[in-house]
Amino acid sequence: MNISVVVPLFNEDESLRELTAWIHRVMDANGYTYEVLLVDDGSKDNSWKVIEELSEANPCIKGIKFRRNYGKSAALNVGFAACAGDVVITMDADMQDSPDEIPGLYKMIKEDGYDLVSGWKKVRHDPISKTIPTKFFNWATRKMSGINNLHDFNCGLKSYNKDVVKTIEIYGEMHRYIPVIAKWAGFTKIGEKVVEHRARKYGTTKFGLERFINGFLDLLSISFVSKFGKRPMHLFGFLGTVMFLVGFLATVYLGTTKLYDVYVEGVRARLITQRPSFYIALTTMIMGTMLFIAGFLGELISRASPDRNTYLIEKKTN
Repeated sequence: MNISVVVPLFNEDESLRELTAWIHRVMDANGYTYEVLLVDDGSKDNSWKVIEELSEANPCIKGIKFRRNYGKSAALNVGFAACAGDVVITMDADMQDSPDEIPGLYKMIKEDGYDLVSGWKKVRHDPISKTIPTKFFNWATRKMSGINNLHDFNCGLKSYNKDVVKTIEIYGEMHRYIPVIAKWAGFTKIGEKVVEHRARKYGTTKFGLERFINGFLDLLSISFVSKFGKRPMHLFGFLGTVMFLVGFLATVYLGTTKLYDVYVEGVRARLITQRPSFYIALTTMIMGTMLFIAGFLGELISRASPDRNTYLIEKKTN
């Protein structure tokens, strides 16, 4: 099979017939063998009924229905596990992604050798309440991930080599960071393609401030796990040691100045415990000790984990 199209959806019954018909025309015109996986993320409208009707009419269309709403990342993860195409293409169900982009995305994977190609909606038709947070999010992701050639990490229109989707795992709001996850899994040939962004034709946007905040927290989470998941002591132990030493040296300084004032200058100095700086130094030492212990416990948990020596192997010789 040439292409698997994975479409996560939530309450999109109005657009599904038009979207699948458009995908079919593109596939038929280019002679691709294909499947469309419609993953219903617990819709409350008639989306599943429409999916069942489409599947009966076209065997290339397959449906997966969640019992409740889990989120886009869960829908993509299940779709990735079920797909069988050599190239996997994801797109949203709201008709803002154009299926006419499929041949170009397919070519960049099969002929140009990219592991992943992310769409860039250079000209957008979204309200400013969505575009400004998106620009900040993309800037922060570029800085933290080092993937400086992508302008739109969150674009739903992407294409993947099959090996990528069968290797990575996404959850939470991690669908925003699939290029980052792919890079840290060893798939480094990541490209970008300018794609058409169509104005929403049906339904309303699911974007909200809470998704932006959750996405940023997930970025911090994935950054930590990828770098220190198997060696937490390197982070917590380092920070704990530094904080403890700072607090200890501050305490030594306070004690030395106290003794100098009393025995050299003959000044009746205040007690060390009467100085606010003493409690700041003491708190710093306690926090440093706690961070060190957290790193130590994290190291014990990591070493006892059943997948502590699980690594991604690309190839083996016979």
